[in-house]
Formats: sequence, C-alpha cells, structure tokens
Amino acid sequence: MWRRTTPDPSNPLLRKADRTRARMRSALVPVCLVAVACGGTAGGAAWDEGRRSAAEVAQHRHLLPATTVSPRIYRSAAQPESAPDIVARATWHDRAGRVHTGTVPVTATTRTGDTVMTWTDDRGNAAGAPPGTTDITMAAIGYGVGASCVVALAAGAFVRVRLRRVDARCARDWAAEWAEVEPAWSGRLRRGPGQGPGED
Repeated sequence: MWRRTTPDPSNPLLRKADRTRARMRSALVPVCLVAVACGGTAGGAAWDEGRRSAAEVAQHRHLLPATTVSPRIYRSAAQPESAPDIVARATWHDRAGRVHTGTVPVTATTRTGDTVMTWTDDRGNAAGAPPGTTDITMAAIGYGVGASCVVALAAGAFVRVRLRRVDARCARDWAAEWAEVEPAWSGRLRRGPGQGPGED
C-alpha cells in the first residue's frame, strides 16, 4: 500500500513545525548528492596532484644494481599488522662511479653476493621507490571519501541541531497551549484571587 512520506500541505492539522521537519529531512537527499560530488572533486584533485608529485619524485630516483654483502635480516615493519621487512647490507656504484654501502630491501631468497636492484636518489644514496599507481589511487580514494564524509556529517549535524530546536519550540508551545486549555478541558476552572480550595 502506498504511503505518503511527506506531510500533506492541505492538511488543516499540519503545523509550521511539521513543515520545517519535512523540509529538513527532504534536504538530506540533495545534500548527500552534493557530498558525493565533493568527494569526487576532491578525489580527482588528489589523483592529479599525486600523479604530478610522483612524476617529480621519479625524475630524482634511479634504479641501480647492488651486491649484497650480508645475510638477509628480518626487521619489524612500520605497521604492527604488516609482515616484517626483509633487508640486507649491499654495495653499489652510483651513476658517477662512486661506491655506496647501505641497507636495501631484498627478497626472502636473497643470499650474500646476490645482485639486487635498489632505488637511489641523485646523490646515489638509497631511497624509496617513487609512488606507484596503486599508492596514488588509494590516496585519492581516501581524500574523496574523507571529503564526502565531512560534508555529509556537517549537514547531518546541522539538520539534527535544527530539528532539536524545532522540537524544543514545539514543547514550549504545547505547554503554553495546554496551560490555557487544560482547566476547561478537565472541568477545573481557574481560581480567582483569594479563592481557596473547593470554592467555585
């Protein structure tokens, strides 16, 4: 059976507060659409900025061969729930021919004397790899979801505060109206000045 989800404007019992509640609740739908649009815009901007930043970093990263000079070592990862990092000491020559020694990431099967590829900066020092597409995508999604949540939560908080004020005003109006109607409705007349209990 079809049910009306918004108040009927022609209803004579419809109060101003009812109209306000209906408008505030109806506004949540377009606000959610705006939140999604804001999230898409923020995510797109983060994606473009991430690609630009990654391209700049990639210009100063160089993948060079290195030779391990120690057994592999298992080191605690930055995140407790992540698998441990596997590293080893290695030596390599930078593009200018200078020899460098440092700790580089390796695989679980790497042995001493093996050749591994390691990322270096312009000075030949070991450095992290430039951000990949997955990293950029995850960051963009995070920014987009965050922006959507901020807009949606702000709108929801505003509607909640507004509805609480409407409810409080309705309660005050109801109390004032009941104070006027209750004596006649209950058959109890208001006592005049100096009129004691039981006196009409």
